[in-house]
Amino acid sequence: MELCYQLPVLPLDRPVPKHVLSRRGAISFSSSSSLFGAPDPRQLSQRRGAISYDSSDQTALYIRMLARAESAGSIPARRIRRLFSFQRHLLSSRLLRGAPHLNPLHILDEDYCGQAKCMLEKVGSWNFDIFLFDRLTNGNSLVFLTFNLLNQYGLIELFQLDMVKLRRFLVLVQEDYHNQNPYHNAVHAADVTQAMHCYLREPKLAQSLTSFDILLGLLAAATHDLDHPGVNQPFLIKTNHYLAALYRNTSVLENHHWRSAVGLLRETELFSNLPAEDSLSIERQLGSLILATDISRQNEYLSRFRTHLDENDLCLGNASHRHFVLQMALKCADICNPCRPWELSKQWSEKVTEEFFHQGDIEKKHKLEISPLCDSEANTIASVQIGFMTYVVEPLFAEWARFSDTRLSQTMLGHLGLNKASWSAMEPEASGSSEEGESEPGRATEEPSSRVLSQGSQES
Repeated sequence: MELCYQLPVLPLDRPVPKHVLSRRGAISFSSSSSLFGAPDPRQLSQRRGAISYDSSDQTALYIRMLARAESAGSIPARRIRRLFSFQRHLLSSRLLRGAPHLNPLHILDEDYCGQAKCMLEKVGSWNFDIFLFDRLTNGNSLVFLTFNLLNQYGLIELFQLDMVKLRRFLVLVQEDYHNQNPYHNAVHAADVTQAMHCYLREPKLAQSLTSFDILLGLLAAATHDLDHPGVNQPFLIKTNHYLAALYRNTSVLENHHWRSAVGLLRETELFSNLPAEDSLSIERQLGSLILATDISRQNEYLSRFRTHLDENDLCLGNASHRHFVLQMALKCADICNPCRPWELSKQWSEKVTEEFFHQGDIEKKHKLEISPLCDSEANTIASVQIGFMTYVVEPLFAEWARFSDTRLSQTMLGHLGLNKASWSAMEPEASGSSEEGESEPGRATEEPSSRVLSQGSQES
């Protein structure tokens, strides 16, 4: 038998009452809007998160509200194993097989099939196929890839992270991505995390970043779109969604992703072994990184980055400068899909456009103004991608190549040019007119960014 708290559902046309805001865990971020259809009891029972508004410090924190009561016999063995330390589980299994004792951090043999393990040996390759890796890991790409990277950098031992807490944190993070989203899901988070790893290995960063910086970069990449609803910020604002009101229409989704990540860090007590001030510093800097992915601030960050490069005054020995470079690296990782090889880039383009068009269908159904890029009748995948590449991706990666003029940067720019040419070749066929195809992208470019990037990681 499964028990679930019945969370209050707030319609979009009502402001959040004061008596609700004074409660903790009062607002559900599941199918609460009539625009998404009436709440399904099964969906409510599967939803694992809610918004908690702390009146003491006027901040919204993410908490989990699901309680379960099940007979021991009905709990799958895989879930039971999650309750135990990986060290104890692996040690006992090896002893039973008569295998020699190994370092408990090397848990990959127990959790990965042979092909997935081979892929992880090349996790730093820009051609890494995250779709294949996700299939090989049974949809657990974010958990396995992030754990592997934290272990590879030696961060688990360095920060003395508890294996059980870390595993629980990563599992909860993966579960809080909405797999029904075509684009903003856990696979996208895993892809961004893998891209972030590639950037962290670039010479300038590898020589300058501290272990603390690397930990922040990986955690921010893994959680940067946490609990993304599959619609963008303008949609939440124009429908008077309570999240928009809560964050005063400012970086609504990014604030929610950050607070969601903080909630899971606190729930799992992942950094409970660290001094309180260090834990708070991680939370604050994690927020600074995630908030940088807000596409509406793209020009602000790009102009600042360009100024630093023009004046040649970036000093990576300076903590604030290193943090700024991490912000730019995360922004690049978030929208790097057009810079991947065509076989991967094309799949991402189709998925993000499918998500845009789904939002447009909802807007049409409820007679709302259709957001730019979201009208399937006025846009094509090619037109959306050409505009996005031209006005958002190319300027950012051109500056990144100035900062880090490496083989990887040239590879990304090369793929970007080829992919743009491929979409341009398709556009006349798709639109029937090359002239129409050119005007479409230009019109959609500003909002595309605010739409795609706010939607989460492609903030593309």
